[in-house]
Amino acid sequence: MKHYFGNYKFSWLIIGVILYLSFFTPPKTELDTVTNIDKLAHICMYGGLCSIIWIEYLRTHASIHRLHTLIGAILLPIALSGAIELLQEYATTNRSGDWADMIANSIGVCTAALLGYFVFPRWVNRGGKG
Repeated sequence: MKHYFGNYKFSWLIIGVILYLSFFTPPKTELDTVTNIDKLAHICMYGGLCSIIWIEYLRTHASIHRLHTLIGAILLPIALSGAIELLQEYATTNRSGDWADMIANSIGVCTAALLGYFVFPRWVNRGGKG
C-alpha cells in the first residue's frame, strides 16, 4: 500500500485539487461567457492528472505493465470522474452533474494515455524499481 502512496505523491496531490475544485462554488468570471470553456478545463484537469500518473509510473518501473496502466492510469481516473459527477448531482446543492463533463474528462485521460505510452517513455528517466 505504501507503494501506491509513496510513488505517486504528485498524483494524489492533483486528485486532492480536483476534488476540491469539483465541490467548491466557483466565482463568476467573464470566462463564463466563453462556450464550453469548462469542458476545456475538464480535459486539462484529467489530462494533467493522468500525465502525472504516467510520469510517476514510468519513473519507478523499468517497463510498462499494460494491465496496471489500464487500471491505474485510465479506468480509475474515468471512474473517479463519474463518481464526482454523480456526487455533484445528488449530494450537493451548489453543483450539478454533467455527463458532457465526464466525456471531456475521458478525453483528457485518453489523450494522456496516448502520450504516456508513446511519448513520455522517451523523456522520463526510468528508475526501474519494479
